[in-house]
Amino acid sequence: MDMSRRTVIAGAAAAGITAATIGSAHATGAGTPVKSLFGKLADGTKVYSWSLANGGTRMKVLSYGGIVQSLEIPDRRGRLANVSLGFDNIEDYVAKSPYFGALIGRYGNRIGKGQFSLDGKAYQVNVNDGVNSLHGGAKGFDKRVWDVEPFTKGSDVGLHLHYTSVDGEMGYPGTLKVKVTYTLTRHGDWRIDYEATTDKATVVNLTSHVYWNLAGEGSGTIENHQLKIDASRYTPVDSGLIPTGELAPVAGTPFDFRRSKAIGEDLREAHQQLLYGKGIDHNWVLDKGISPRPEWIATLKDPSSGRTLRMASTEPGLQFYSGNFLDGTLVGSGGSVYRQGDALCLETQHFPDSPNKPSFPSTVLRPGQTYRSTTVHSFSR
Repeated sequence: MDMSRRTVIAGAAAAGITAATIGSAHATGAGTPVKSLFGKLADGTKVYSWSLANGGTRMKVLSYGGIVQSLEIPDRRGRLANVSLGFDNIEDYVAKSPYFGALIGRYGNRIGKGQFSLDGKAYQVNVNDGVNSLHGGAKGFDKRVWDVEPFTKGSDVGLHLHYTSVDGEMGYPGTLKVKVTYTLTRHGDWRIDYEATTDKATVVNLTSHVYWNLAGEGSGTIENHQLKIDASRYTPVDSGLIPTGELAPVAGTPFDFRRSKAIGEDLREAHQQLLYGKGIDHNWVLDKGISPRPEWIATLKDPSSGRTLRMASTEPGLQFYSGNFLDGTLVGSGGSVYRQGDALCLETQHFPDSPNKPSFPSTVLRPGQTYRSTTVHSFSR
């Protein structure tokens, strides 16, 4: 892996992945995205929902946080189910959401003590996870209202989401102009293309925070889901879940998912890293490293329904979170209570705390550069 490269790639390259997908949901015609009022924020700002359908996949996206409010895919019998956790009202998203389905930025994952130096200048960003900064701070991109523009292009349908983060927002330098494109292809695949530019040197790490349960939202534990991650190393963390800087081998540890195995197989081992995370909440160092085009990195399957999610990305890391902090206090969109292990997240990314780890791939973006990253979710049964 080239540890010095910034991810500057061609987002459109994902098309090669989706066109080659085998066993995707049966193709159906794409329609124009449908806009409806979802709710209002306390200041009266309207939040809209956009409904999209293509290739057997249906999804609803909110202008608040770019949130994927639901994502429906068929099982082996063709029966649709929502496979992402979320709420049925804007009030719960504002007050309670642990990033359900949201766009994450400016910096996905954690920055130790919310501090870093860039070009000799020290920065303090918002701290919202103990002494650390998580997912861009207390009011990150997940809590901003995005401008949404629907599109149809050939057999694809999707949304362009725009947000401008002003200089100093949550402590980050530079005015960052962000464009994220959600595309549903004729195969029913969901592609995310991220782009950003800045007028001042800054750090950027964008990702998506969908909570997956391929058996269906509210159906119970994901411990029987089978997961494979193409990574021989991971980044161990300290008690605050900040990487130590080591790239440790997964061999002989509960973090070895090089072969497909049940998520619950090793989840209760007395391993110090599992104790720190109250389960799995770690970054995998993908074997492919940073790639100019999306490459396959992980496969998740629910044996009960037959639903399978295969992921490709240009990013060098994948954060696997096993839903450890779902504590039975949240009622989801289907009326069920969410408990520990009822979903998992697979967040494509650069590594946590990279601004403080010179040996990690750089997350620095400078004026004149364009941040680009692509992740593809391919569904089959």
